[in-house]
Amino acid sequence: MARTSNVFARVDPNIKQEAEEILEQLGIPMSNAVGMFLRQVVMQRGIPFEMKLPQNVPLAYGNLTDEQFVQEVEKGLADIKNGNLISADDAENYMRQKYGI
Repeated sequence: MARTSNVFARVDPNIKQEAEEILEQLGIPMSNAVGMFLRQVVMQRGIPFEMKLPQNVPLAYGNLTDEQFVQEVEKGLADIKNGNLISADDAENYMRQKYGI
């Protein structure tokens, strides 16, 4: 039997659950998937996929959780209360310049 070492990692429970469901459909145990990842790190001499920051785009309601949506609304209400306002025209111009929309 091959010698092995233990690897312990803390991960988001939801991500772990989703990954386990997908790996189960593929017939790959989690430990094998982690081992495959680590082998690729060694073979590629780095992370085996491209890593970059997401584009800075405006928030889309459909991409927010209920909690995130409430937080964004509360931030907006606080801005109104504190007088942090710009005109609709200025907001439109900013969105066109910054995001091309």
